[in-house]
Amino acid sequence: MPLSASVLIDGPSELVFDYAIPDQLKVLPGCRVRIPLRNRPATGTVLRVHEAPEGDFALRYLTDLVDPEPLITPELLKLAEWITSYYGTPLEQVIRSIIPSSIRGEKGSSKTRRAALIDKPPSEEDLTILAKRAKRQHAILSLLTAASKPIPITELGGTSAASSLKSLTEKGWVKLIDLEVRRDPDSGETFVPTQPLTLNPEQDEVLQAVTKSLNSEEPPNPILLHGITGSGKTEVYLQSTQKALDLGKNIIVLVPEIALAPQTVQRFKARFSEMVDEIAVLHSNLSQGERFDEWHRIRSGKARIVIGARSAIFAPLPNLGLIIVDEEHEPAYKQENPPKYHARDLAVVRCRLEKCSVLLGSATPSLESYQNTLAGKYEIIRMNERADGASLPLTRVVDMRIESRKQKGRDAILSDVLRASIDQRLEANQQVILFLNRRGFARSLQCPPCGHVIQCNHCAIPLTYHRADERLVCHICGHQAIVPKLCPECHDPAIRFQGYGTEKAETIIRKVFPSAKVARLDTDTTRRKNALRDTLRDFRAKKINILLGTQMIAKGLDFPNVTLVGVLNADLSLYAPDFRAGERTFQLLTQVAGRAGRGAMAGEVIIQTATPHSPSIQFARHHDFEGFVDQELEMRRQFGYPPFTHLALLLARSSHERRAEFTLQTLHRKLAENLPDGITLGDPIPSPLTKSHSQFRFQLLLRGPNARALSRHLNKILSATPTPEDVIVTADLDAYDLG
Repeated sequence: MPLSASVLIDGPSELVFDYAIPDQLKVLPGCRVRIPLRNRPATGTVLRVHEAPEGDFALRYLTDLVDPEPLITPELLKLAEWITSYYGTPLEQVIRSIIPSSIRGEKGSSKTRRAALIDKPPSEEDLTILAKRAKRQHAILSLLTAASKPIPITELGGTSAASSLKSLTEKGWVKLIDLEVRRDPDSGETFVPTQPLTLNPEQDEVLQAVTKSLNSEEPPNPILLHGITGSGKTEVYLQSTQKALDLGKNIIVLVPEIALAPQTVQRFKARFSEMVDEIAVLHSNLSQGERFDEWHRIRSGKARIVIGARSAIFAPLPNLGLIIVDEEHEPAYKQENPPKYHARDLAVVRCRLEKCSVLLGSATPSLESYQNTLAGKYEIIRMNERADGASLPLTRVVDMRIESRKQKGRDAILSDVLRASIDQRLEANQQVILFLNRRGFARSLQCPPCGHVIQCNHCAIPLTYHRADERLVCHICGHQAIVPKLCPECHDPAIRFQGYGTEKAETIIRKVFPSAKVARLDTDTTRRKNALRDTLRDFRAKKINILLGTQMIAKGLDFPNVTLVGVLNADLSLYAPDFRAGERTFQLLTQVAGRAGRGAMAGEVIIQTATPHSPSIQFARHHDFEGFVDQELEMRRQFGYPPFTHLALLLARSSHERRAEFTLQTLHRKLAENLPDGITLGDPIPSPLTKSHSQFRFQLLLRGPNARALSRHLNKILSATPTPEDVIVTADLDAYDLG
């Protein structure tokens, strides 16, 4: 029976066409192929190979293979099929995530430059003649002979050496080739080698568990490492990696945000300094060329350790032995664009498919992972002591309602307590981290007489004032507007700014502490490539006294000279319309508090809040994870929320408000018909963010004990229900963002 291949066509579309396979070609799923598309040649990726369908038409034949080996390993293809089955996502969308666009040939290729090498060595007599008559040619030959490898032409003199090289190639002594050049994300960086530290008993217990897992013949259970901030989780990661390398296995290390990648890469390259070239980096801040080179190094087996953000879970690493998921609780591991996977969950699934080990680490584990330990699905190991013997920082809570009265209604950015504590640290030549999870200068622009707030024309949120650009900016869609002198509604000149962000906080801090060196880290200040890495390096070198930033500085950073952490507004995430708001606030406060007192000096944390009696804040103040989890799990159990159920979010959006609402109401009615047992269907309501990117948004929630039952029911209704062309409907299983 003749075979055909379903091919995903390169490009922004989701086109999949069947092609007949010529007898002389060995085509496997994951292979890159050349195909005829209408009247032009094209390329694509083979999704599946199957028997050619019968019919009155003849399939066109594949032209050729781009690469004889599949780009997707059989294990990754199984993972892709699992994602399709679990999340209900089309396989072609999953393949696009596994093989980046730069690898599919859309925007990337190898970088080469011309180089010269010895082809046929000249005789001693010829060299003697050249030394007298053509000294430039003699010098080039001497360099190439001594190097015994290709040398780029630029290093031989560039254009000035062109005529000499031409003469040498004509004589057959030298050959010119295209030399592939690696685009290294860390080029120019130096790494000081480090040695393994002596583990304390708690760290050693974790290492022994990982070692046992690595040597297991059966697929081992995931290990949840619950270690308080500063307990030495990173050293455990490093020594666990060494154990896997000793067994000839390879490792993936996931970090939740790009902000944590430079420090993690630095630590791994310093520890494994003899194999720096075998460590690859994957994240979205890489250029297309860097990503192309790193991916192919991984696929070819030249890299044994891969470090990256969530997409690195798809690294085509052969002989995988261990996946480390640092800060496993972080919502950043959830992909918000299709396919909407969770990298932590995929790490667990991939390890089961490839029979390797997975280590999930966090000071504040997610309730989903913690509940899995209670159910016996995961093994849990605790590290309750800081590695250096230091105590957890003293945490104080400041009621900002009292501070606001002191400052007569003005924005109280720095309380008296925090200001005095910063002064003490600066006098002692110690460092301070200030955390504020809102960028910009002012939260909004409001007219007190009429109450009008300047909003984005495309989103249902106020515009944020950015003083550096003298613009009002939407943090959702990026829309910008000039700052009006008068209120657009009542034309009153009393219009004024409300609230504050990191830009205003930086201005105030510089005024209050004029002798301090202050740096700010947020999205606005890290647009330049390597800006984040350079700032953190300067902070480590003590060139910066006060580091102010958003959540990119709240976790994973280790600076022994930091003895004070100030949280300028702890309430920002507390009252979000999300059942996880309390959990996220507790995690964020615990993580940022853990940046203090990680060296020999005692640390202090000052939390500024208008709701000092909130359970999330009080449990974080006392570093009481178990206490918080007990009351939070009980609440989730009573209301039927994850981790006791799975949750799916159905979202309809359109530029026509009524059509989006009507579409979701229609889907709600169809979902309610023959609703499987155990599934709870919510009502269609406006999303908390009612409008985004000029589209109105409506949503409903489904909850049930079985994820696949939810997914099957949703996809059955969605595939059978036509929707208007201008209405986009998306389903998100195990949704993390309910906004």
